[in-house]
Amino acid sequence: MTVQATPPGDVPAEELAFNFRSGRLCLAFVATVGERWRGNYERLRRPSDLTRWCREAGLLDAPMTITSRELEEARDLREAIYRQAQAVISGRQAARGDEALINSAAGAPPLVPVLRSGRVHLTLPSGGSGQAALSTLARDAIDLFGSSAHERIRECASPECALLFVDTSRPGKRRWCSSTACGGKERAAAYRRRKRTEPDGGGPEA
Repeated sequence: MTVQATPPGDVPAEELAFNFRSGRLCLAFVATVGERWRGNYERLRRPSDLTRWCREAGLLDAPMTITSRELEEARDLREAIYRQAQAVISGRQAARGDEALINSAAGAPPLVPVLRSGRVHLTLPSGGSGQAALSTLARDAIDLFGSSAHERIRECASPECALLFVDTSRPGKRRWCSSTACGGKERAAAYRRRKRTEPDGGGPEA
């Protein structure tokens, strides 16, 4: 059972920023809940937050109307993706209900790629709505979980992060969501621990 995220009014301002360190669109969407291990902060508080996430994620460069119902469906899809990823990491069988929810979301027409000045942009299909963005997210999840890439899904080793990410390193032994974020903090902490245990002073002077 998924713990309900923190009520919108209780989310600290600094926890409302989205992060995109996961290396995969669907896992970045999972990160719209912050501090799942402690605060469980809901970052999709209102429909406009989902629109903002889509724009920051590069899904759309034009306004998109999201209904309250689509926001709830987005949260349900997000949690299904999260549980599926956790099942993959732990080697468990994914819940059929989560697979069904992801498959259902993927059944809607997705965002449509178009060329503009030699660059790819995603647009809403004719008569499309927020369902198209959810379909694109669900299809990315299906592609991830249904391919060999699922073997590279990791959870950040930092006890203060636990962000899900795809390990794209060649040896496949990456522990941190980012070498400059959690990895950098851990290296700094390890250095401080070493300094505390080193004996004072050096050798005799010449």
